[in-house]
Amino acid sequence: MKIQFLGATREVTGSKHLVTTDSGHTILLDCGMYQGKGMETEAANRDLGFDPQKLDCVVLSHAHIDHSGLIPYIVKQGFKGDIFCTPATRDLCALMLTDTAFIQEQDVRTYNKKIDRQNPHKEKGRKYKIEPLYNQQDVNKAMRHFVTYGYDRRFRLFDDVLLTFTNSGHMLGGAVCSLEIYEEDETGRKRWKRLAYTGDIGRLHSHILPSPQLFPQCDYLICESTYGDRLHEEQEVTEEQLLGVVEDTCVYRKGQLLIPSFSVGRTQEIVYVLNRLYNDGRLPHIPVYVDSPMSTNATQIFRMYPDEMSDEVRDTMQFDPDPFGFNTLRYITDIRESKALNHKDEPCIIISASGMLEAGRIKHHVANHISDPRCTILIVGYCEPTTLGARIQEPGLKWISIFGLDRRIKAQITKIEGFSGHGDYREMMDYLTRSLQVESVRRTFVVHGDLSAALAYKDHLAEAGFREVSVPEKGETVTL
Repeated sequence: MKIQFLGATREVTGSKHLVTTDSGHTILLDCGMYQGKGMETEAANRDLGFDPQKLDCVVLSHAHIDHSGLIPYIVKQGFKGDIFCTPATRDLCALMLTDTAFIQEQDVRTYNKKIDRQNPHKEKGRKYKIEPLYNQQDVNKAMRHFVTYGYDRRFRLFDDVLLTFTNSGHMLGGAVCSLEIYEEDETGRKRWKRLAYTGDIGRLHSHILPSPQLFPQCDYLICESTYGDRLHEEQEVTEEQLLGVVEDTCVYRKGQLLIPSFSVGRTQEIVYVLNRLYNDGRLPHIPVYVDSPMSTNATQIFRMYPDEMSDEVRDTMQFDPDPFGFNTLRYITDIRESKALNHKDEPCIIISASGMLEAGRIKHHVANHISDPRCTILIVGYCEPTTLGARIQEPGLKWISIFGLDRRIKAQITKIEGFSGHGDYREMMDYLTRSLQVESVRRTFVVHGDLSAALAYKDHLAEAGFREVSVPEKGETVTL
């Protein structure tokens, strides 16, 4: 078989890895969208590197847009195969891809208006404007291609290809994808070659999700490396850090705490921790707003899968039937109510998407409060280096442009990494070495990490005994 690495190579977005078997089957591991560079990602997302009409199937590790976001696009381009994933991943994709289509339409409309202003006397016949990658109708069509299987169930993609999903603990429905492909080895003998793709690996101890479950032995491994060069704080420390930020901002400075957060996974974890603090009588009596329609809908999906929650959540549900809701918490979907938050002067917590501050309602909230020294902007996850969420954290930065206007930074900018859904390098190494007989893994490919993180993680893997560890370049093809 051959593997061509088409995305998330030496960077963290756009996951796509094309497997071609000796018998000619083509299997795409994830179909992710490049994110974090605004309209600069337009060309990268349109240039797939393969012909969707010749693709047999997609195996989807989880629903995050950097892993699933181009699925409607390849369907629009002629893909007719099945998309295999877990049931929760399918449910979340229906929600998240719809939201992505809507955001694209908004971004394209804004971009085209800007182009019109810059080119008042357009050359006749010259095409300046762009179109969205896909729309809601394309999403609806794509969802008909989804086929779901639960965890730990070995099933057949083709006569010579088997697949098993194992819970990766990264997000609801997230899975390590283990392929078994029957073909000749280097001696000419037929055997089952085992390829494992980790997708994204979750935390060893998460508030709301179970620990990553051990996955089957493999001969070849493709693994993520988002935090391949970093360690997280312990769970208890993270909870105390959050409470400290809440008290400092909302009690002592009488300001508003703004938390940019991904709608799926991160928001539910933060809400769960606040719910725990509320149940323990430790959370200050202030309003808490989740200002995001998608976060609201995603939380409803989380409530549908109690069996896929952590033991901690299930124990909480014995006395608190809704671990994602408490008396001072309000979910906001109406845009008028969202805008009204910008005029409130009372201390409160506002949790809203997007997590990297590139779009959504949170960007407006930050624009309106970044010059208020009473307020805090709390970053709770990874931000691509080019995003507003990353730039706002630069030490000593005094001014930043948001919506084309320079704004003075007077609010506190704080970060807590412990809420990340990605395991750090120690947690990932622990997971891999417990799942695998390291000496039996013939080759390992490190993806989904900035180059510095990927190279650091490559060294950690080599020290642990993994052989032939490499960090592929975009477009690189290997034969196994």
